[in-house]
Amino acid sequence: MHKIYNLIAELCSYVISSCTEDFFVKYSCISRSEKERIYALIDTHVTGLFSEDKTIVQLQQTDLTEGFLSSLYAFSKKIKKEKDFFAIVGLTQVLDDSLETVLRAQTAEFQKDDFSVVLNTNREATGIGLLPRCSCIWERKRRLSHYYNRMDNFLFNLLLMENTILGELIDKHFFLPQTLFPHFTERGALKIAATPLRREPHFSISMYDKDKVQYFKVDYDDFDFTEDNELLWSKILTAGKKGSDIIVFPEMLGNPDMESFITKRIQALSPQEQEKIPSLIVLPSFWKENRNTVSILDNHGTIVCRQGKQNPFRVEQDGTGYLEGINSSLVVNIFHYEGIGRMAILICKDFLTTKYMEQLMRCFKLTLIIVPSFSTGSYDFRQSSDLCAHDDCNVVWINTCAAMEKGKEANFENIGYVRKRTSRNDDEAQRLSKMPACSGAFTNTCPHDCLFYETIKGV
Repeated sequence: MHKIYNLIAELCSYVISSCTEDFFVKYSCISRSEKERIYALIDTHVTGLFSEDKTIVQLQQTDLTEGFLSSLYAFSKKIKKEKDFFAIVGLTQVLDDSLETVLRAQTAEFQKDDFSVVLNTNREATGIGLLPRCSCIWERKRRLSHYYNRMDNFLFNLLLMENTILGELIDKHFFLPQTLFPHFTERGALKIAATPLRREPHFSISMYDKDKVQYFKVDYDDFDFTEDNELLWSKILTAGKKGSDIIVFPEMLGNPDMESFITKRIQALSPQEQEKIPSLIVLPSFWKENRNTVSILDNHGTIVCRQGKQNPFRVEQDGTGYLEGINSSLVVNIFHYEGIGRMAILICKDFLTTKYMEQLMRCFKLTLIIVPSFSTGSYDFRQSSDLCAHDDCNVVWINTCAAMEKGKEANFENIGYVRKRTSRNDDEAQRLSKMPACSGAFTNTCPHDCLFYETIKGV
């Protein structure tokens, strides 16, 4: 199978490296006669892509014979030699369309794996990675064409990832099994729970110098974290009773025992009880050995993956700057799910680093970003959320009252936001759902009962 994907990657790479943005603008308005010319040209040189009534055929794996691939490669070589770029893009579109059934079967296979690699084996040579593209119920079909003039505007079944956009980052892909979100299948909507968890920070910050730079690190208090872990477990159970598909906790409020504690609690449940807790659990991040890491669990207590923070936060103390002393892993985990599209977790500063956030959005066509944070304010997160709107990418941001600083209480009117894509007929107020901080946040009498819910639906 990789041969046909290698060919598509070669074609895409050739067009991207040879054509300007103006070409993609013009191709988006291709004339009917030119399209007919391209289809006739393809049909003449490659047998099996069109039916008798000139509609595109859905290929099966058995159709991808050596003879078929040989004629396809020969035709590709011909139109590349002639620099017939309209025909090259047209052929790529026909192949994208004809592989829909094969790609759905491939997605089902990927869902059985721990993680997945790209379909083509020539990614390094072409600079292109290809994966099946999961649909999203709130994403416009021609989402990208309104804002970017790029090759992937014309592909709908293949996810095209350009290494030039990805840069030095390392992508790791998880095709979540379709059984993971049973409520989503039933109601065609995703219900997300988020909580600031608590007012009390059970750690201290210490400063140090290294290689001419000032850094800070996080040191967790040396005491029994059982009460914290029980609180977190109660939030998971409550969110499950409310039918939540995902629950999200803030940054930094993890501890050395939390992952093991929650994993064991889930695994001690019966299969019927496990079905009643959120399908995906985004634990509070935990700062350890110069890593700030979020663990993501499923409702069977399996660690799906761990996402590290990539961009260090900068704080000021007495007018002096200090960088968060983390080592970036450069690994970005992307979750794929049919109907939801592609999800990623960007920890606090990762989301506020606009270049980094847009890099991920444009490379992976993200449709949902989850942002756990530990921040003294909400303004920048709201602004960054708005940047995602034109890409049909919804955002869930949750902060914690534990980050509140004296004199900055006004920044905590809201402790979280959900930024949703809505229909043009919906009330504009529905686009931004606010999570207001409770009065206990300002009086330091935290009742530990804040838990917010929001549902993201199709448009």
